[in-house]
Amino acid sequence: MLQIDNHGEWLSVTLDRPDVRNAFNDELIAALTKVFTELNSNVRAVRLRGQGKVFSAGGDLNWMRQAANYTEEQNAADAFKLATLFEAIVNCPAVVIAEVHGAAFGGGCGLVAAADVAVAEEGTKFSFSEVRLGLVPATISPFVISKIGSGHARALFTTGEVFETEKALRIGLVHDVAAPGECHSIVMAKVADVLRNGPESVATSKWLSNQPPLSKEDSSKLLAKARAGAEGKEGVAAFLDKRPASFVSTIEE
Repeated sequence: MLQIDNHGEWLSVTLDRPDVRNAFNDELIAALTKVFTELNSNVRAVRLRGQGKVFSAGGDLNWMRQAANYTEEQNAADAFKLATLFEAIVNCPAVVIAEVHGAAFGGGCGLVAAADVAVAEEGTKFSFSEVRLGLVPATISPFVISKIGSGHARALFTTGEVFETEKALRIGLVHDVAAPGECHSIVMAKVADVLRNGPESVATSKWLSNQPPLSKEDSSKLLAKARAGAEGKEGVAAFLDKRPASFVSTIEE
């Protein structure tokens, strides 16, 4: 269902339902939500990937078949759980790095959009495929629109078209495209970058990027707080002394 490898300051989280293309069901949604809402405070980065041939095909057919018999109230409660998962990814203090391959459809695209950094292998296919089923990409929409903008979202939400990595990169859904076999190394380089940085400053910077633009007063206060804090003082001192800061860590796979 879900494979979690704990490397201390970073986690590797693998969707492990390859027989159904890592599709969502109640159990997988609950397991993923638990990971991101209960992260240990020392975890600074999370690598998110899928086992098998694809990253995630979206909703599990049996799960959707079951939901078709729900009342509107039951469906609302079920959808709320999925929305909570995406929100947990966006709001957790760790940097979430998606390693995407094969395909990311529907809710799988939602995971890509919710991640802070997304690296996709060349040839990966993407689709906001909900409309093909007579549904709407409602729970993922806040995170997708935030990532790619309303103009691209309108076009892709309404057509349900399948597009590949070149377009995903151009519209900002993913941040890097990797040649076949190189996705893992690029993702691990991203993890290494995160571990070189001040953990408090990274968490605050992630929070900052999800806020409306701050006023001059609030932005000045935030920078002043960072400068006066122990992590900021250590980082500047280390730079001036030409030594690694105490918060710098290295990858241990």
